[in-house]
Amino acid sequence: MNRSSLNFKRFAFSIALFLALSFLTHSSEAYDPLDPTGNITIKWDIMQWTADGYVGVVTMYNYQKYRHIQPPGWTLGWAWTKKEVIWSMVGSQATEQGDCSKFKGNIPHCCKRNPSIVDLLPGTPYNMQIANCCKGGVVSSWIQDPPNAVASFQISVGQSGTTNTTVRAPKNVTLMVPGPGYTCGPAKKVPSSKFVSQDGRRITQSLLTWNITCTYSQFLAQRTPTCCVSMSSFYNDTIVNCPTCSCGCQNNNTNPGSCVMGNSPYLQQAINGPGKSSNTPLVQCTSHMCPVRVHWHVKLNYKDYWRVKVAITNFNYRMNYSQWNLVVQHPNFNNLTTMFSFNYESLVPFGTINDTAMLWGVKYYNDLLMAAGPNGNVQSEILFRKDPEAFTFSKGWAFPRRVYFNGDNCVMPSPDQYPMLPNSSPRLAQQLVNTIFVACLSLTSMLILRG
Repeated sequence: MNRSSLNFKRFAFSIALFLALSFLTHSSEAYDPLDPTGNITIKWDIMQWTADGYVGVVTMYNYQKYRHIQPPGWTLGWAWTKKEVIWSMVGSQATEQGDCSKFKGNIPHCCKRNPSIVDLLPGTPYNMQIANCCKGGVVSSWIQDPPNAVASFQISVGQSGTTNTTVRAPKNVTLMVPGPGYTCGPAKKVPSSKFVSQDGRRITQSLLTWNITCTYSQFLAQRTPTCCVSMSSFYNDTIVNCPTCSCGCQNNNTNPGSCVMGNSPYLQQAINGPGKSSNTPLVQCTSHMCPVRVHWHVKLNYKDYWRVKVAITNFNYRMNYSQWNLVVQHPNFNNLTTMFSFNYESLVPFGTINDTAMLWGVKYYNDLLMAAGPNGNVQSEILFRKDPEAFTFSKGWAFPRRVYFNGDNCVMPSPDQYPMLPNSSPRLAQQLVNTIFVACLSLTSMLILRG
């Protein structure tokens, strides 16, 4: 084999390896090991044909266990394949009408080639509503609030074709919540949806159904993390803070106004100033610069139980986190005894291994995590029963393995920084030696006096 042929094969192998690694990296971005099958499925049902198109119902099902869509809600977009227009909508609206100048008499609701659709707000008149609409774009997660994990709207489409063979599915579907994060696949024809009447005695079905599946990637949603974890314990005075620059660094030279001090006289102006959007975070200046911090404190140790305190603090001055949730992975959740002031649901992402819990606030009590300030925190305590075969305070076992806030993975401290047991501290060990030495001297003195 000559040298040029060998070099060519090495080059080809390098390219193949690079492409394979790139594919694996890209494909793993949207994979969540704690919710491997989670997605948002959009079902597009054609219910009846019209003179120049059809009337359809579009429904979004949030099949994600703990990731939800919070205010200001979702925006659904797509590109028409032909020259379709939207004649009317019920339960939602297009953000722009577009150029409808060629129409005489009846003017369509939207003539854009790539419409953007948003949900209507609560309080919309009943004649403009359908089931599962009008919640301001807020969609709950499947576990936290199943009845509100669905959103729907009705759409009347024209110039689209009036048969199963002439109509075309929308393409390039996008789901903004309100920022990026979701990647939607192509529309696929599936068996027609079936609908049961209220009395349960009749079943109807759609004329045609397409499914569109959207998956979430934290990397696409935001290039930097959105939360971090700090730790402490009763058996060690050390408080392990969030890693420095967990969610970014303070740099007033390149990014002025990226954070604000809590005692700044210009705080209110920075929050509510002209052109300020609630979607743009304004965080309190900290070493970690995260909008949210989760603190795990090992509080008490009993004979058969041990207690943990969990506190969530909001450092974002522009955001109230409605329907927040926390996902924690720890091996002792299979022996959870009591959860105080939070709701709890076991996720069991790995078969029968019960080591992951979803926590969220009690409705009307602490389900709203207020913006940064005196009320910008929620907390609860967890009581675990000890498993004699697994329980230990050594080597950081008492602290969580992984923490998610609102579906985003939080930055954890380095394991070598976790609060250690006192017997692992040289200073405390020396104190113990000194105590034993003094006790021995006292015992010796007593024996001499008695002798």
